Amino acid sequence: MSALDVPQSLIQDSLMAKRSQHPVMPTAGEHELLEILWRLGEGTIDDILTGSGEIPPPNYKTVQTLLRIMESKDLVTHRLQGRAFVYKARVRRDQVNRLSIRAMLQSHFGGSPTELLLNLLDDERIDAAELKELEELIRRHRKEKQSPRQSKHSET
Repeated sequence: MSALDVPQSLIQDSLMAKRSQHPVMPTAGEHELLEILWRLGEGTIDDILTGSGEIPPPNYKTVQTLLRIMESKDLVTHRLQGRAFVYKARVRRDQVNRLSIRAMLQSHFGGSPTELLLNLLDDERIDAAELKELEELIRRHRKEKQSPRQSKHSET
């Protein structure tokens, strides 16, 4: 069973979702379609079915319904080309990644990035070179975060 198989109640609930100013966390099936659209740039339902690489491909009507739901959530948009709708993602991969990380932080680490990093450091094999690279990234990030504050304080 693929993440593109959607229970009817979820479809109905999602159709009633109100449009929001901020990107909404996509479901697993919606995320699969976004991955295909990010890879293709844009595409018709047939393009998306082919782009899924699944054999057999997902059900046409299921993908069509998911795309309609995703459009109501402002995750995708479409334009008419001849008689076909050509769909395109309205959210970027980095936006969805940030939403996913925030959700994971909330649900598994009490919202604490430190707890997540400690878990990674304790449980994952990180070699010395990668650890050094992470330290440098943290140093650089800290420096960039402090620079704007310093310039604001010097203006007042």
